[in-house]
This record gives sequence, structure tokens and C-alpha cells, in this order.
Amino acid sequence: MSRDLLDIVEVLAHEKNVGKEVVLHALESALASAVKKSEFPGEDADIVVRVDPVTGKQFVCRQWKVVPDDQGLQEPDREILQWEAKEDYSDQGEMNVGDYVRQELPVVSVTGRRFATDAKQVILQKLREAERSQILNDFLAQNQDKKIVSGQIKRMDRGDAIVEIGRLDARLLKSEMIPRQNLRPGDRVKAYVMKVDEMSRQQQVVLSRICPEFLIELVRTEVPEIDEGLLEVKGCERIPGVRAKIAVYAKDKRIDPIGACVGIKGSRIQAVTKELNGERIDIVLWSDQPAEYVIGALAPASIKSIVVHEDSHRMEVVAEDGGKAIGIDGDNVKLASRLTGWDIQVLTEQAADEKRRAEQTELVQDLVCHLDVDENVAELLIEYGIETIEEVAYVPEEELLSIEELDEETIKELRSRARTALLTVALEREEILKTIDPQILGLEGMDNDLATKLGKNGIKTLDDLADLATDELIDIAKIDEDKAMKLITIARAHWNK
Repeated sequence: MSRDLLDIVEVLAHEKNVGKEVVLHALESALASAVKKSEFPGEDADIVVRVDPVTGKQFVCRQWKVVPDDQGLQEPDREILQWEAKEDYSDQGEMNVGDYVRQELPVVSVTGRRFATDAKQVILQKLREAERSQILNDFLAQNQDKKIVSGQIKRMDRGDAIVEIGRLDARLLKSEMIPRQNLRPGDRVKAYVMKVDEMSRQQQVVLSRICPEFLIELVRTEVPEIDEGLLEVKGCERIPGVRAKIAVYAKDKRIDPIGACVGIKGSRIQAVTKELNGERIDIVLWSDQPAEYVIGALAPASIKSIVVHEDSHRMEVVAEDGGKAIGIDGDNVKLASRLTGWDIQVLTEQAADEKRRAEQTELVQDLVCHLDVDENVAELLIEYGIETIEEVAYVPEEELLSIEELDEETIKELRSRARTALLTVALEREEILKTIDPQILGLEGMDNDLATKLGKNGIKTLDDLADLATDELIDIAKIDEDKAMKLITIARAHWNK
């Protein structure tokens, strides 16, 4: 009968294309299951079967794990207290906690319907697991340096595509397919290996065709200068199936990075576009100068001027053709913002002029109010770059003396008024802050200046802030939309507590 066991191992290993040790382990599990069902029905017995790979002889036993006396038995069918193990099984050693005591059992008969029925399911399950593991290991070994794989769609499963790659079936999720691209069984596709789940019982390799990494790798295959280290991809953003931007940088200054990616008559980038179902791809020249980077990212729009607001990480861009800079459904400015990491606001020349006039008017009124001067004096100060009462009060006096229209006595009076105004504003702010709920002051993104603006407009509690619409908060606080939405969301969170 020992020879029969080894014959079974030999046949199954050959049929399933797995190692003999894998089949042997599956067979041992099947034998253990058969013993458990036939000899210990209704018990969760821990049965161990070992088969000698040379002779086929079996060793069968039931085992119990030694646990501390004060712990008690958590699994009575599989555990034994230490004192009892020492008393009954002293011949098996010292019986330390964690050791096993074993009771040898008769060998298992591998003939008859009972064994065949009990063992078949266990063996097939173990072999399926081993075969799946072997196929995955082969795939990983063959594709260890590849991030893009190519295969044929075998079938569709609830909207996902099952892609056959050699012996392995991978899953291309519906959510990771390029929109409006109709894939069918039999089509050949390329995709990015997004995830490998070795514990999954279904497709263990998950693919994507919409992630930025897929575009980067496609460009890499078409542009050898990247692998040669002459070019570097600095970033990539996509609206899958519509438009994408990829930023590149030339380490070798003799190379034109955009030209290298586009190729002769556009051959290189056209090959990538074709694979992405016509997705338009903009090659952007990366720069460590934010303004230059943003201008490049907004191509093909022509930029006339750009204003950088470092404090809010925002840029105001004036374009000759605002529509081209914004793009269809805002895709151009949206991708440029994501690629550069800057909040980009595109303005037409008319809108920019109107905005500048409004800001100028606000600055003039602020100086008129706090310095008690007429508009002509305020406009004169702004013309020389003195725009705030802080600057009037504290810029070097030489800067103010350079304004020919103002004499020294007037300048001293203006500086005195400015300092008095700053003190008054500070005291007023302190009084307002005293009236505001400390919970507002503790919100993420809140500061004293912002809290003062809210207090002046009667926004003094979390409920007051939570009741605001986003555009109302933007008008009151003069902050960007993202920050306004975040503050309101945080304020509303306490309603759910």
C-alpha cells in the first residue's frame, strides 16, 4: 500500500505540473482529514499525517498543545494542561508550554469509497492553491522588471475584463478601463500591474489602464532616452480617455525633452495616444521655478502675465485666450493645477483689469480710512509701492522721503497716524477674539486674522460657521474655495456627534 501512495503522488504531480512535495503535502492533509472524520466524528481533533517520500510509509498521530495550568483549555480538543501532560506523557520529554504531546494512531487505508470521497476534495483544493501559487510565481519571475503586461481578454465578468497573460488570468477592473473604450473578448490589451494579491482566491493580479503610471510606462517604452538616464519624468496627471499632461526634464542639456518625447513627425507620442484610445497628451517642460512650470503646464495657451500668491499657494494667470487656457470642461487648467501642485486661476485681460481696479479701490479706501487722508494722497502712496498701513508705519523712512510730493513733516504725521491705526486695529481685534467661541479658534486652518474677519460679520460660534454657504464664507474671509469648504465641513462635523 505504501507504493500506491507514491504512485498517486507521481501521477498528480505530473498532471498538475507541480512539485512532488506539494502533492505529498496535499495527500497528507487528505489523509489527516479522513482520519479525523472516521475516528473522531464531532471532535476538532488535531491530526497529523506524515508520508515518507522514499518508502511511502505513514506516520499518523493525534496531538495536543501544552498550555499553562492557569490559562485553562481554550480549545479542549486540541490542548492539554501542563500538569496533565507531565503526569501522563512524561516519556515524551519535559512538556514545556508550547510543546506537543502525541498519540500514535493506525495508518490510514487508501482504498475504498470512504477515503476516495473524503480525500478527493481536500487534495484538489490543495493542488488548486499550489497550482495558482506556482502560476503567480512564474508570472512574477517573468515580469519582475516589467510594469506593463500584454494579454488577451478571455471573458467579461460583471463588467471587469479577465485578461489571459500566459497561464495566468488577471483582472482589469471596470473602474480601471478607459471610459468609452469598448473592450470585448478576444481583444489584446496592455495594462499596468496595479496590485498583486497573493491571498486572493480569484484573479490575483489586478490591472489598470487609467492610472498615471500606465502613461509614464508607455512613454518610457517609446522614449529610450528615459531608460538611458538622459531624460527624467517628473510628474503625470490624466483625465483618462480625454487628456493628459506629463512633465519631463532633460539631464543632458543638449537634448530637447519635448522633441524627444514627441518623436519625428509625432511618431512616438502618437503610438502612446493610439494605445490610450485617442487620449490627448501634452508634454510639459519641468522647471524648478514655479511660475515657469505653470506657464509650461498651461500650454498651448499663451500667457501674458502671472501673479504668484505664495501664502495661499495660488497663481493668477492672464491668458490671451482664456478659453484655451481653461480647456474644454476646464480640463487644461485642472490638469495643470494637479501637475504643478498650484491652485491656478485663469483670468481674461478684462477680468484681470477689473480685479486690479477693485483691489486698488480697496487699498485706497483702507489708507483713506486709517490715515485720514484724501484719495489723492492714498493713490500717490500706492503708486510708489506703499500699499498698506503697515508699510506706511514701518518701511525705511528714506522710501517715503523719495516721494517728492510729500514733505518730511507730512511723512512724520502719516507714520504717526499709521502706528496709531495699527494699535487701534490690534485692540479691536483682541476685543473681537474675546467674543468668539474657542472651538472656532481651534479649528485646523484658522488664524487670528481669519477669526477676526468672521467675528466682524457676526460669525462667532461653530453653528454660525456651519450655517454658511461656501460662497458666503469666500466673500467674508477672502479665502479660496478649497479652504472655505474644508472649514465649513469641519464646523459641521460636530452636528453628527
